[in-house]
Amino acid sequence: MVSDKQTLLILDSNAIIHRAYHALPPLTNKRGEQTGAVYGFLLAFFKALNDFSPNYLAACFDFPAPSFRKEVSKDYKANRMKADPELYAQIPLVKKILSAFGVRVFEKQGFEADDLIGTIAHASSFGPGSRVKSIILSGDHDVLQLVNSDISASLLKQGIKDTALFDSKAVMEKYGIEPAQLVDYKALRGDPTDNISGVKGIGPKTAAELLQKFQSLDQAYQEIEEGSERAKGISLKTREMLLSQKDKCLTSRILARIVIDAPIGFELEDCQWQELDKEKIAKILEDFEFFSLAKRVRGADKIEKPKDTPPSFKKNLKLW
Repeated sequence: MVSDKQTLLILDSNAIIHRAYHALPPLTNKRGEQTGAVYGFLLAFFKALNDFSPNYLAACFDFPAPSFRKEVSKDYKANRMKADPELYAQIPLVKKILSAFGVRVFEKQGFEADDLIGTIAHASSFGPGSRVKSIILSGDHDVLQLVNSDISASLLKQGIKDTALFDSKAVMEKYGIEPAQLVDYKALRGDPTDNISGVKGIGPKTAAELLQKFQSLDQAYQEIEEGSERAKGISLKTREMLLSQKDKCLTSRILARIVIDAPIGFELEDCQWQELDKEKIAKILEDFEFFSLAKRVRGADKIEKPKDTPPSFKKNLKLW
């Protein structure tokens, strides 16, 4: 069934920049600036514009300071190595280009980009009276917890050239549970990437089985503590692991849950996709020495997928 709702495209900007930086060979302009991550970001951005033809656009960034989660657990993301300075230096360059495109940028002290994405998507697409559908462009599976009938996620699969669109059905097929259950799923199994402990001894299969059986973490704990017949159907070892690590599990859930009410002053109309000033955009792209992209912006009714690559890229590199 074709939806008559308009489309809001939300960019998980830091995730896309990180993916682009590591997926593509280094690219440097005549000023000595590294711009490979900027170029890769644009490839993903242009493809999303063509794929989804959005009516509204928002770009979310991590604030360059710890979020509230660090106050919940000092170990949160403690295992993360600091990214290369060459990567961080390209974030302001991406913001400059987004400004030329008229894309509203969001970042907020104390919150991560995921929280801003969750807030924007929820505010725009929640409830039967919602007038837009939201599509989140990201490389991070964490955003799948936000998916519902009006929110989907386009996830980068390999590098920046392939994406997979996740709706509720696709999430169910991948994990065996509903999108809204993914918070409890992560609380149970943990996440080494973010240094979220979860319940030691509980893996992906057991986490999914528990949520299929009890629907929620709270229900599972209630029945285990009460000794219900259904709870007796799971192994004694699993019950003991859950009870002995309950505090860690519930803390993990706080860390895993994406905020949907961050105070960012979001108004949908502020994100309306305006007619492009193609000459302004083309000049900025030329300043970055992205001449093929500038040419396409000038000559196209809409931004098309780039069909070639900068001269400094490997000749046989396939980007699309």
